[in-house]
Order: sequence, then structure tokens, then C-alpha cells
Amino acid sequence: MHKTPQELYAEREKRYADAIALRTPDRVPIAVSFAFFPARYCGFTHADMMYDLDKVWEAQLKTTIDFAPDMAQNPFGSRGIGPLLDILDFQQLKWPGRQLPADVSFQFVEGEYMKADEYDHFLSDTSDFMVRKYWPRLCGELKAFEQLPPIHTIISYYLGLVGFGAFGMPEVQSALKTLMKAGEEIIKSRSYAQRFNEKLKEEGFPSLAGGGTQAPFDTLGDFFRGTKGLMLDMYRRPQLVEKACEKLLPYMLEMALAGAKRSGNTKILIPLHKGLDGFMSLEQFKRFYWPTFRELMIGIINEGLNPCPFWEGDCTSRLEFIKDIPPAKACYSFEATDMTKAKDILGDGICIKGGLPISVLATGTPEDVKAHCKKLIDHCGRGGGFIMDASTGLDDAKPENVKMMFEFTKEYSTYR
Repeated sequence: MHKTPQELYAEREKRYADAIALRTPDRVPIAVSFAFFPARYCGFTHADMMYDLDKVWEAQLKTTIDFAPDMAQNPFGSRGIGPLLDILDFQQLKWPGRQLPADVSFQFVEGEYMKADEYDHFLSDTSDFMVRKYWPRLCGELKAFEQLPPIHTIISYYLGLVGFGAFGMPEVQSALKTLMKAGEEIIKSRSYAQRFNEKLKEEGFPSLAGGGTQAPFDTLGDFFRGTKGLMLDMYRRPQLVEKACEKLLPYMLEMALAGAKRSGNTKILIPLHKGLDGFMSLEQFKRFYWPTFRELMIGIINEGLNPCPFWEGDCTSRLEFIKDIPPAKACYSFEATDMTKAKDILGDGICIKGGLPISVLATGTPEDVKAHCKKLIDHCGRGGGFIMDASTGLDDAKPENVKMMFEFTKEYSTYR
């Protein structure tokens, strides 16, 4: 019997919500990060996905309709942003069509964008630090903001108003024009994103995420101190690390809630990077990473939302510890964690997602994919609380393997 898009939308929404709430859905839901896979699948380059909004729309929509996930992605937060990055002379990424060949994914450029001796400035006046220190390092076209006076010193007519004189300097005015151009580009991309969500709903697909945020420790390490800097800081200035994470916590919660308010979607994606096995000991995890991350998740849950962290790497040794959150409210995605142990330890409290190695999707056969899916569904799918997904984005996956992943999951995982 043919179902209307409205019926399919409600069916998919319920299936996914049931899995997160640890109820038993009609079958195992499936949702993936297509990443740059739609480019190759539709005959485009990765560079096209960075610079042509219409091609992003075409490729993502066709891929979504052809494979029919239970939750669909809106690509416009990280695709089609090439012009914006060019305008800003953005320093934290290399991307296809600019510094990289046209058919590779973008690459993050880590660095010490906040120096070790700048913790006090960051902690005492975060916004001033961002404008006068961080933005000039993040964006080459905003370097002139280094010449601005401390924002907090511009108070009144005889008490600091002269500080506005900095905005008369040609290089500062050029930086301000850059922000105007960047704003126009963002408004353009946001229009595509909004209309794409509407199109997805018309086609019967709920949206995978209502917003995103990060663990405070990851934000400090990824974007400010860098991995090396933060590793050293845990030994040389541990109390400042803790204070910085506490400082970032309300900002990270604010970002999550703002995204959910705009979208009306309860699912909050949280990519996790530095709290995993191999980066820090369990004792360091307990001290530096988990307290503010757990508080972030609790804050999200208390607002009626669902935190959906993606543990990028192996966190098998953390499983007993990270189950300490309210039950049936979150979904943990795993890249390299032992999924059997994850189900056994977390299964009565947290929905789990992922587990199909991208290496199998990229280099294996459809039969290999089928065997891995069966193993995951047989154990992790028991009683619900499991969502099928690859271990990470599908950039390099073979179309025939992705097809098998979707078809087998839908056919085999019906609960009886």
C-alpha cells in the first residue's frame, strides 16, 4: 500500500523517537552522515559541494530520496561555504577547490589560536578576547581588529569614547566590510537551509538534528589551545583548564538551545574528540572532560531535548562511566567503540548508534556489509535502543555497499 509523505514522515519520526526512548520500534531505524558521498554519487566534485549551493541541493536531495534514511541531513551548515571561507580568509580549514584538490574532503587546521599566557584574558573578558585576539588569528581578513581598543574601555563621552577612533582606520573599515560580505553570504546559505528543511518534510523526511554544540573541553582543545597545548595544560595549568571548561559550558548550552528553538527539533548533535581512549587517562577524563560535558547533557535534557553525542574514536574503557545520565533521553553514536560491550553496558539506559566500519563500506563487498549489519542487528538491535549507522561519514563508501546497508537493515530488522 502506497504511503503519503505525511504518513512516512510520522512513521520515521516515531521510529527514531522510540529508539531513543528505548521503546521497541517497528524495525531498527537507519540514519547516516552522507558527508561528501552525494558528490560522487551524483557526478559532482567535492569542490562543487563547497562552492555551488544548487548542486549541494540537487545532490543531497537525490541521495536522500534514493536511500530513504529515517532521518535526513541538511547539508548547508558545512557545504556550500567556500565563498564564506574565501571572504574571511579562514585559517582553520583547508578545503577542496582552494588549498586542496577538487575531489578530497576538507581538513581541519589545528593550532594555538589562544596562547598559554592568555587564559586570564579569555576568562575575564571572553568577548573582548574573541574580537581582538581570536578573530584576527582565525580570519586573515579580520587581522585589523588587533588594533581595536579593549571593548570594555569604551564607556561614555569623556570616558573612552575616543576608542571609536579605531573604526576610522582604513584597515579596520575594510575588516568591517568583510563582516558585512560574510553576513550576506550566510543569509544566502541560511535561506537554502530553511527551504531544504521544508523540502525534506514535503518528501516525508524528518531532520536528523535540531542543533549542535560541543563538549567544553573539546571546544577549548579544538579551537583555542590545540591538542598539544591542551595536553600540556592538563599538567602545567590544570586549574585554568577546569576554569576555562566551566566558562565555556553556558556558551555551549546556549548554542544547543538556540538551534533547537529555531528548528523545533529535539535532537542535538555533539561531536566528541578528546575524551576518548588514547588521548587521556580515565582519571583525567573524570577530572577535566566529564564534569562539564555531563552538565551540558543534563542541561539539554532538562530542556526537553535529546543530546546525541558522536564519540569519534574508541571509548570502550569509558562505558561504565558515561552511562551516568538520565535513562532513555540520549543517543550515543560510536565510531570505534566495541558495540557489543556498548549494548551490554548502556543498553538499559542509552540508545546506541553506529558500528558499521567505514572501511567495509569503502573497500568491502555488499556481502561483507550484509554480514556486519546482521551481526550488529542481532546483538545491538535486541529489544530496541539501536540505530544503524556507519562508523563515520560516507565520503569514500561504494554506492552498492551503501545500498546494501539500507536495504538489508530495512528488510532484516523488523521486530516480531
